[in-house]
Amino acid sequence: MINITKPYLPDREKLNEYIDGIYDRAWLTNNGPLTQELTQRLEKYLGVENLLLVSNGTLALQVAYRAMGVCGKAITTPFSFVATTSSLVWEGIEPVFVDIDPETLCIGSSEIEEAITPETTAIVPVHVFGNACDIEEIETIAQKHGLKTIYDGAHAFGVQYKGKSILSYGDATTLSFHATKLFHTIEGGAIIFKKKEDYETAKLMTTFGINGSDSIVELGINAKMNEFQAAMGLCVLDEIDIIVEKRAKIWQQYHKELEDFLQIPLLKKNTSNNYSYFPVLFQNEETLLRVKAALNEQKINPRRYFYPSLDTVSYLHLHQNQEISKDIASRVLCLPVYPGLEEFEVQSITDIIKSCLLTKKK
Repeated sequence: MINITKPYLPDREKLNEYIDGIYDRAWLTNNGPLTQELTQRLEKYLGVENLLLVSNGTLALQVAYRAMGVCGKAITTPFSFVATTSSLVWEGIEPVFVDIDPETLCIGSSEIEEAITPETTAIVPVHVFGNACDIEEIETIAQKHGLKTIYDGAHAFGVQYKGKSILSYGDATTLSFHATKLFHTIEGGAIIFKKKEDYETAKLMTTFGINGSDSIVELGINAKMNEFQAAMGLCVLDEIDIIVEKRAKIWQQYHKELEDFLQIPLLKKNTSNNYSYFPVLFQNEETLLRVKAALNEQKINPRRYFYPSLDTVSYLHLHQNQEISKDIASRVLCLPVYPGLEEFEVQSITDIIKSCLLTKKK
């Protein structure tokens, strides 16, 4: 069975050493030494400051909204994982969608300004598949209208834009460290803040608003990362360069085999590739479904990611569809990419896809 991804499991002996330390200290959560170490190492590796670890990527978004005072309406993209939208709705914020760029698949910056109203307090763009949004244009619009910019960077671990960490742009950027991600802590996530004071506010929020042993000064929740998550993260981080290298070889093999057969989203200029995903676009949904069925017959499970377009989600009760997003969502497919996927398996996947496409042409 070849699934869309396979969680990376690092060196077991090293993980056991970290776990032995947890047992010796009996310090399982509440900003333990491994959580502190992971924070410091991630800031150094990613080239960022004010990084706050949290228990998952969805809470990262929710805490970021609260810490930045987002309310009313927030402009975002319909082409993303559902958590980008559901986290807004959960926090009582109305998502306002604008359509996407058909080449990069990121939010169309040219349409953002038209969607701003007096109730708009933030822009929530997504670096889709690790590809950079129109950062300069978005930040110009945000500054002009006094809006907060919170980037969903769930796919953007390690990505550089113009030689600088893409995570350092905006007022805040969130990350997901789910087991399926390039870097993971089993479950987990992080928020990177531009300002230290926003970081301190969010940190307090993630610990029930408790400041010291007997002082509650802020409305908060429990969003802390625990020591077992941090132990996994430290082990994975030790091997991150190997992980990226193996993913890169798979990505490049796909690209070589399929670039003349399928549309591959355009990587924005000056953006590095972290090789997290390999999305392809078929001519239409019918072709996608036929190819997917052929792959499934061979126990190969790609994913329709992202599908459906979030402007069609029933609980939002929206009346205006984003046509580009709907079109892209209907014909995009992410192919399996993970360390351990063999060259011959990638070749088999691409052979099946090309065979389906060539058979149709005849």
